[in-house]
Parts: sequence; C-alpha cells; structure tokens
Amino acid sequence: HPDIRNQIVYFKDLLHGRSGPYDDCGHGTHVCGIIAGNGKASNGKYAGMASAASLIVLKVLGKHGEGNVEDVLSGIRWVLENHRKYRIRIANLSVGAGLELDEEKERKLLAAVEAMWDAGIAVIVSAGNLGPGEGTITIPGNSKKVITVGAMERTGRLMEHSGRGPTDSCVVKPDIITEGQKVISCNYLYMEQKNGRNYFPYSIKSGTSMATPVVSGAAALYFSK
Repeated sequence: HPDIRNQIVYFKDLLHGRSGPYDDCGHGTHVCGIIAGNGKASNGKYAGMASAASLIVLKVLGKHGEGNVEDVLSGIRWVLENHRKYRIRIANLSVGAGLELDEEKERKLLAAVEAMWDAGIAVIVSAGNLGPGEGTITIPGNSKKVITVGAMERTGRLMEHSGRGPTDSCVVKPDIITEGQKVISCNYLYMEQKNGRNYFPYSIKSGTSMATPVVSGAAALYFSK
C-alpha cells in the first residue's frame, strides 16, 4: 500500500518464508496504516498516528486471520534477537489467544511478552473481542507487565465485545481504552484488480485490534519527543 510502502524497513514471513511484504488477510495492512500510514493515497486525509515511524513487520497470522502460539513465539524471539539492530521501541500485538489455551502455552506466551518488556520494549497488546463478560481478556493481554488496550465506540462507551477483566490473578485490565469502532485505514486490496474491479484505498474495521495500534502510534509520538 502506498501509505506504508516506504515505512516498512524489514519484513519477515514466519509462516511461508516468502520474501517481500505481502498481506493475504488485510488485518496487518490495516494495523500498520493506523500506526504509521502517511495518507499518500488520500493527500493526508487518512494518515496514521505516527506517519514518520518505521515498521518492522512479522507475519504470524494466516489468510483467514488464524494463528498458533508457536508462530507468535517465533516472532517474539526474532524481536528479542534483533531489537537493538533495528532500534525497536514498540511491539504491537493485535493478536490474542482464547481463554481455553492450555497452561503451558499460556506460560510461554506470557514469559515471551514480558521478556520483551524487560528488554526495554513497550509491549502493547489487544484486550481481545470475547466480551462483554468478566475475565474475557485474551492472552497475552492478561500479563501484568504489558499495556492492554480495549476498544470503545465513537460515543465513548466500551464496545460490547471488547475484552474485560479482571484477570485470573485479579489484575485490573484493560489498562487503557481508545476508539476501535469503524476505524479507517489501509485496504490491502488497493493495489490489486480482481474481475475488473478497482478497490478503494481504505477500508473500515472494528475491534481491539484497531484500538491497539492507536496506542502504539501514540507511544511512537511520545518516544519521538
């Protein structure tokens, strides 16, 4: 997408080993646009939060938005091994495992995100969309150390499906909520043409996955100061 093309300084495909940035789902492109889109396709109207930020993109989700803990852990290990080389200050995780995740995988995932935090990286994680019941924060958003983001409607109310605390260890979550309803960002199909159809450069998505990069972009602006 032209809004993020120049912002991507590194891309790694942990699923298929393909070289060069690509997106077969749309989730990642939308998230990246919220963080750092420069609004080129709209003359700045739909720029992201921190349009001068650099993006290191690790693909860990499949074409239907599905994933597994092992691939996410591989991505986190890469960050821990390379964060100094690429000067990574923020890790945006618009992903979350369900509450039925087995204890061993949960322990490994929590340990991994907390290792990033201990390495000096601001880890910003979605609260998940399993609400509105209590104790519905997805993993690893239930970590004590990370910044867990819930989503609110444009009216200021918490969105119905945004994950809610407390966690099993009685930690109050989410840490912060911000707008996550009908967020406009980059459409991954924009540069493609299918069946003679041209796609609009932007699409609308809702959820905590969209609220999380709003906070990550704000963190990038804070660090830039």
